[in-house]
Amino acid sequence: MYQHERSLVKQLADKPFALIGVNSDGDVDYIKKTAREKNLNWRSFWNGPDGTRGPIARAWRIKGWPTIYVIDHQGVIRYQDVRGSSMDEAITTLLAEMGHEVTITHAEDEGGH
Repeated sequence: MYQHERSLVKQLADKPFALIGVNSDGDVDYIKKTAREKNLNWRSFWNGPDGTRGPIARAWRIKGWPTIYVIDHQGVIRYQDVRGSSMDEAITTLLAEMGHEVTITHAEDEGGH
């Protein structure tokens, strides 16, 4: 999903959009290394040394990884566990509600990687 997420962050940089990740790996050094190697261009938080049982997962009642929430501008969870084109549709819908018409494209849509 990293390629898709990088593309979203880049395409929507001038829109009211933020991608936030929560990482459940127990080794914070591994997480930092992976973030650099995979060129993650969004804010990501560490769920702590307890991994999937860490404080963020407990607070949000996360039962499976990855869990995806698409939250609107009022802080309401509007979509859950959408991926790929379904995630794009959710995001464009919410941006349109705020008056921002966007078309999201990805390299894989054009035959690239």
